[in-house]
Amino acid sequence: MITLIIGGSGSGKSEYAENMITSRSKGRCIYIATMKPWDEECEKRIQRHRLMRAEKGFETVECYRDLKEVHFSQQEAVLEVLLECMSNLVSNELFGLLEQGEVLLTPHEAVTEILEGISRIHLQTGNLTIVTNEVFSDGDSYSIQTNEYREALARINQEIARISDRVIEVTAGIPIIVKGIN
Repeated sequence: MITLIIGGSGSGKSEYAENMITSRSKGRCIYIATMKPWDEECEKRIQRHRLMRAEKGFETVECYRDLKEVHFSQQEAVLEVLLECMSNLVSNELFGLLEQGEVLLTPHEAVTEILEGISRIHLQTGNLTIVTNEVFSDGDSYSIQTNEYREALARINQEIARISDRVIEVTAGIPIIVKGIN
């Protein structure tokens, strides 16, 4: 089953996703974290989040780019995977600080690569939950790069919603079922 959870910044979508998974899990819970530690403040935030997730029983897998390279062995019996957050992953693929030898993707390439990664992970797990941001309700005057990012994220969100069994929008901490059943 694929569940897409979407909401604005600070909407409570991540906490909702974590609680949903931990309340139904009967096995391992894997948290694919996509926030890259850009600076010391970001690294501290990531460490704090890792501790909070560990208390909830999540094992963290860091994946800043190349989602299709994430693999779980069949022996691991991964039942629940939470990918948090799609908007970070798209940003990293398009604009990330490059390590030696890395190449940034075009918006079209990013969409293709990320969707392939989602497909591969879904084949390895019973339940895949994806958290993403709704970044389309605010202003409409942005740079070319920002518009390319928004368009890539929109295409990914739309395709994930299409293939998802459930789509849930979280607003002010309140989940609204958009597709599927509760």
